[in-house]
Amino acid sequence: MVMKRKIKKNDEVKVIAGNDKGKTGKVLAVFPKTGKVIVEGCKIAKKAVKPSDKIPNGGFINKEMPMDISNVAKV
Repeated sequence: MVMKRKIKKNDEVKVIAGNDKGKTGKVLAVFPKTGKVIVEGCKIAKKAVKPSDKIPNGGFINKEMPMDISNVAKV
């Protein structure tokens, strides 16, 4: 799948479909081969993490997950 829109990292985009419809945010990463983007503050998932040096107690962290590039529009 080839990326049709010219959305790049650090662009301001608006989510036009999905659970986060209407939200705006900055693009954190673009995956052109799969046609996905990660938008700051959108499509948040809770991830369980084991204790480590960074997170000594472990627990849950909020993580942005990739969404399809067709669900966002440049602002």
